Amino acid sequence: MHTPIIRNVAILTALVTAALIAGCGSKNDATAGQKADAAKPAPQQPATPAAQPQGLPVRAEPVKVAKVSDDVSAVGSLMAEESVIIRPEIDGRIVGLHFQEGQAASAGTRLVTIDSTEYEAQAAAVRADLKTEEQRLVRTKELHQQNFISKDALDVQVGAVDRLKARLAEAESRVAKTVIRAPFSGIVGLRQISPGAYVKAGTDIVRIENVSSIKVDFRIPENYLSKIRPNQEILVRLDAYPGEEFRGRVYAVEPVVEERTRTIAMRARIPNKGFKLKPGMFVRVAVTMENRPNAIVIPEQAIWPQGKDSFVFRVVDGKAALTKVEIGNRQPGSVEILKGLGANDMVVTDGQIKLRDGAPVAVMGAPPGAAPGAPASGTAVPAKS
Repeated sequence: MHTPIIRNVAILTALVTAALIAGCGSKNDATAGQKADAAKPAPQQPATPAAQPQGLPVRAEPVKVAKVSDDVSAVGSLMAEESVIIRPEIDGRIVGLHFQEGQAASAGTRLVTIDSTEYEAQAAAVRADLKTEEQRLVRTKELHQQNFISKDALDVQVGAVDRLKARLAEAESRVAKTVIRAPFSGIVGLRQISPGAYVKAGTDIVRIENVSSIKVDFRIPENYLSKIRPNQEILVRLDAYPGEEFRGRVYAVEPVVEERTRTIAMRARIPNKGFKLKPGMFVRVAVTMENRPNAIVIPEQAIWPQGKDSFVFRVVDGKAALTKVEIGNRQPGSVEILKGLGANDMVVTDGQIKLRDGAPVAVMGAPPGAAPGAPASGTAVPAKS
């Protein structure tokens, strides 16, 4: 009875022992595997780059090199190159008007004829008296040579002849004045009288104007007197021709300064192509005092005023450099810089309010990888002076 039981117990013990051995082996293998995995070097993660310092965003533009002129503004009026109102010098009746209103007339062209009958008769009478006195003078000279009359009597007769010659010249002059001719080439205006009208000396008949070129009179303050030079250029604008400009040159300057206004009068001449300009028109004049062909020009918004001085922020190696500048001529939207900037500089035009000298900046619109201070994409690089 005991033998089978013992055999079963031995078998059961053997099975339990085998199971325990197998479990320990699996556990040891797992532990060994974990140790092996721990022994392997851990995979390296990519290093996170250190945060780069970001500059303040600003807008910047390169300076420009352009022609700048110093101009003085004034107002003036236009005048004809030559202008005259035709008036008779004697009284008489108009018997001929030899022109059409608005026509061109050459110098010496006959314009008006006045009845000359009375004046020719006066001249004929004086001419007859002169002939008589000249004959008497011949006889007087013969008598003086024969010592029949004195030298005084001869002198009296010579004087009588001379007086009649003068009267004849006067009478012939009045006859000549019955014909009025154009004193210069020009355009005849509107007549003020009709044929047959009786006119007095000095009566207006018609105006004639030479408008092939036009004069302009204007005044400038006396403090610009030292900058006035011969043949100075001017620019003229008129309300009648918006958008058009007319150029001329100064040819005369008044030698005195007007005491009440402390201004000096100047006169220039403008070619009148197409006869657009008319005498009497109101004009705006800009007198060019000086031209600078290679001036440094920056946008007006780049100026950063500090008290009485003016500054700009230059972009240098990615940093803002506060730079004092000297301002010259101002134009709408732009400013000339006389000192402080070079032709290759770049200036901040927007964002200065947060800047300080030496602060890092990031130019908005600059291409990636652009060198610090390089012009933004699409910005024209100024020409070197």
